[in-house]
Amino acid sequence: MTLQVAIQMDPIESININADSTFALALEAQKRGHKLYHYLPRKLSFREGRVIARARTLAVRREMGRHFDLGEEQELDLRTMNVVLMRQDPPFDMAYITATHILEHIHPKTLVVNDPVHVRNAPEKLFVTHFEGVMPPTLISADVDEIRAFRRDHQDIIIKPLYGNGGAGVFHIRPDDENMGALLEMFTTTWREPVIVQRYVPEVRLGDKRIILVDGKAVGAINRVPAAGEARSNMHVGGRPEKTELTKREQEICDIIGPALRERGLIFVGIDVIGNYLTEINVTSPTGIQEINRFNGTTLEADVWDAIERRL
Repeated sequence: MTLQVAIQMDPIESININADSTFALALEAQKRGHKLYHYLPRKLSFREGRVIARARTLAVRREMGRHFDLGEEQELDLRTMNVVLMRQDPPFDMAYITATHILEHIHPKTLVVNDPVHVRNAPEKLFVTHFEGVMPPTLISADVDEIRAFRRDHQDIIIKPLYGNGGAGVFHIRPDDENMGALLEMFTTTWREPVIVQRYVPEVRLGDKRIILVDGKAVGAINRVPAAGEARSNMHVGGRPEKTELTKREQEICDIIGPALRERGLIFVGIDVIGNYLTEINVTSPTGIQEINRFNGTTLEADVWDAIERRL
């Protein structure tokens, strides 16, 4: 089938074509003969019952510095599209939430990937709380007394913003760390939302595993090892990618959450596992497929498009 595909994403000229998952998805769609359009999130509008975007036709190629061609801007009625890929990067803020409300008007007649209702209802660090027995000991609170009590119970903790992304604002507070008070002051003055506090999982030194699930099934993984002296394993802050396989426990976690992902129309999902614990379920704009492909000789973007086409 030939599909009309609109991609809602950040500026395509600034992406890293050797790491960006959206670029891989666009290449695969083009390979299948689908017609592509690109628009920025701020170009999405709701007007008199219609969902429109100021979009441009898109062609992509794996050629550094010349990786895309864009046509003239045109008004696109997104109801005429077969698929909209919602692929802009977080933060998961009110602008992001508003985009899900607007796209809800066209889904599922136009298939939005991932389902905008369930993207809105599944913030990475909150969605995990709906699955029993998969998380490390966790507190979500703005109550300073509760946070201090949690630290007394668990001593070695991680504290991070509830709606942060990319490892920003993540702090490892050791038992003898004297910065807890100042850190809580910073969080409470910078963010109105609660913070998330978790018992530190020392296995993070061995890596934070990113697992990709397509339509609820695990299809590949990569291990991300933090740099020396760094508590975060995100690759853009120095994490080292390593080839890996799923452990029995990791497969068990995927089996626990997989049906819920599939039922909610969360076709392309990335989860983060440290040791035996699930820490995040990324449904907004998951990454990692190109790194996994290089290690495993796979084409995970083809798995994603197979799942989309099955839904259609």
